[in-house]
Amino acid sequence: MGVHAGDALGAAVEFSPWATIRQRYPEGLTEIIGGGPFDWPPGHATDDTDLTRAVLLAHLHPGVDVVRSAADHMLAWMLGDWPGRTPGTPPRDMGGATGAGLRRYQQTGDPRGSGAGQGHAGNGSLMRALPTALAVTDPQRRAEESMRISAITHDDPRCTVACAAYNEIAAALLAGEPPDRAVDRGHLLARHLDGVDVAGAVAHGRRLRPRALALTGPAGLADDAAGYVLDSLTLAVAAVLDPRPLPDVLVDIVRIGNDTDTNAAIAGGLLGVRDGASAIPERWRSVLQFADEFAGAAECLGAAGERAQERTG
Repeated sequence: MGVHAGDALGAAVEFSPWATIRQRYPEGLTEIIGGGPFDWPPGHATDDTDLTRAVLLAHLHPGVDVVRSAADHMLAWMLGDWPGRTPGTPPRDMGGATGAGLRRYQQTGDPRGSGAGQGHAGNGSLMRALPTALAVTDPQRRAEESMRISAITHDDPRCTVACAAYNEIAAALLAGEPPDRAVDRGHLLARHLDGVDVAGAVAHGRRLRPRALALTGPAGLADDAAGYVLDSLTLAVAAVLDPRPLPDVLVDIVRIGNDTDTNAAIAGGLLGVRDGASAIPERWRSVLQFADEFAGAAECLGAAGERAQERTG
């Protein structure tokens, strides 16, 4: 739900630079209004939430090959078999690496090796990573599946390791760890996976403050928060360490500008795990396209997690 809320909030100003957002919304955009370059209805899922849903659907069916199932759901999304779309119509928005990877998967039928390869380090797999953290309790399996689902479209190590580290933070939060210790867990996993750049991005997030970036702009980020996976990871870490309520933090993440919907979706995922769905204002939740479906999925994952704990307890 946090991914969905951040995505929908940021969609209205996607691709807008910091200065433009500051001029239009001096105190930040505080309502989900839709619009933006793709003219979204208020609360409608963009590709961020849609592809998160694709991974979520894969995890809701125990016993399947989760990576292949996630790829199949993502391919269905690309081909127009998706709620809210006329059958067969393409998505309004789709990243280049995502499209290339899914077309490769469509041709080969093999989700391994379909990614865009080294040098393509966008945030298009990090934005959809969270369901694996909520569904998989075993740390090694969680890291492996996070990386393999990323690699369907984004197999640069900065992307795959970022997904694993992000999900380690989320899983620690879900287990009741405080944010600083959860971030430690993600940092350690990144280092273990030889993700030097990823570990550096996590460490950088400790030093940044969303409120300050909202006031001064994204100059402290390598790609000005314009879609680079490590910028988005850094912002998510900074967001989850910010003690303010979820809405205040997400408003400031959007104020930073550029890839506003994806940055807010990724940060919103960690904030949602930290604070719970009740932290999302009702006026936001009431317009989210998949709110009811995601609430039902949370109940299913929670019940599955309890059964897993009973078996291992």
